[in-house]
Amino acid sequence: MSDQRPVIVWLRRDLRLSDNPALRAACAAGGPVIPVFIHDDSVASLGGAPKWRLGLSVASLARDLEARGSRLILRHGDAAEVIAALVAETGAGAVHWSRLYDPDSIARDGAIEAMLKARGVEAHSHNSHLLFEPWTVETGTGGFYKVYSPMWRAVKDREVPEPAPAPARIAAPEAWPASDALADWRMGAAMDRGAAICLPHQCVGEQAAQGRLGGFVAETIGAYEDARNNPAISGTSNLSENLTYGEISPRQCWHAGLQAQHEGKRGAEHWLKELVWREFAYHLMYHTPQILSRNWREGWDAFPWSEGCDRDVLRWKQGRTGIPFVDAAMREMYVTGRMHNRARMNVASYLTKHMMVHWRVGMDWFAECLTDWDPASNAMGWQWTAGCGPDAAPYFRIFNPETQLAKFDPEGGYARAWIAEGQARPSATALSYFDAIPRSWGLSPGDPYPAPLIGLAEGRKSALAAYAAREF
Repeated sequence: MSDQRPVIVWLRRDLRLSDNPALRAACAAGGPVIPVFIHDDSVASLGGAPKWRLGLSVASLARDLEARGSRLILRHGDAAEVIAALVAETGAGAVHWSRLYDPDSIARDGAIEAMLKARGVEAHSHNSHLLFEPWTVETGTGGFYKVYSPMWRAVKDREVPEPAPAPARIAAPEAWPASDALADWRMGAAMDRGAAICLPHQCVGEQAAQGRLGGFVAETIGAYEDARNNPAISGTSNLSENLTYGEISPRQCWHAGLQAQHEGKRGAEHWLKELVWREFAYHLMYHTPQILSRNWREGWDAFPWSEGCDRDVLRWKQGRTGIPFVDAAMREMYVTGRMHNRARMNVASYLTKHMMVHWRVGMDWFAECLTDWDPASNAMGWQWTAGCGPDAAPYFRIFNPETQLAKFDPEGGYARAWIAEGQARPSATALSYFDAIPRSWGLSPGDPYPAPLIGLAEGRKSALAAYAAREF
């Protein structure tokens, strides 16, 4: 006889109905299913932009559940206390969730699992956020991978389960537990006026994410290997925000990429490699969680990074360094919530190498401003560019934003799209930057474009001298 007690599905970074193992397992139990999202410390600590974007995703999932005759219960507070209260209120016999891999989530989830089992309630965690669990990918000697290329070779031919469809039925309880109102959480409070500017650039929810994937595979993936480096064109999938919130699963992306590869679309393999680069970031965060806060490579703790002059760091944050590639990229972030990956590398290199400012300053600012913020990818990306992270060879590589922009955007479209100063007829996107940024910055399109904060040759020379003075 099946257990007809309600089952709770605790949703976190798996905000979709299809290919959601936790939701499918809960539905398969046969009893009522109670989907729950909890605003706990992990949500409260998010930066302004990711918290706002998460709120949009939660609202979208709530609508999708309502269309299926279900409901998303919202609760605020300590996750263990909230789940314990819901179990008591509903008589739930099991709780399902999708695993997360940062150290705080691992500790929280382990404590909740122990609490539930002590109360006689089943606790089940599932893999939903990654292609490969970090502990299942090992080197020939049994350790974890510290370099990307051999990890790619190890997993590229692995079997990845086919994505599962959404459950045909999500049984509702006779009575729903009380729920908070999402508006009362004020998820977008820190965005202020920037939310209205950023909103049209978001692709929110499961249906939109699937449409974005389909369009990319049909129209763009063939030219991906080359087009992905040009920041002025739409040459990437832009699925980072959807993967971040679990509006689409990595398995759905992987199989779409495999199908494109089988059809002979040239850029498909390179896109699959980028999906594994994301896996590599999580692999490292799980095995070496210090990557989130400390230099990953030994010998870097004495490197003479500074926390930066407040005035100079502010100019970097404002997109007013006088280096067009860097400034255009920062402005793109404020208007769209995202930043082209080639631009991210140049922005990070300029801060950590030309300006000699600690990578944590940049990492924390991206965590505040990116709507596709991801803890593992953000930390690994900053440390990789700064030289102190994994796969950062050679560590002394210094991007030249001037030659990079000339190489990857020879028509100059990227800078024109985002920098208004000096243009007789600035683009709408360039002007939108001034509506998105804090009023306290006091900037306007009529301001003169600034001279370089630090010249490229000067900054490169200083960085190389600092590297030469250290022994790594």
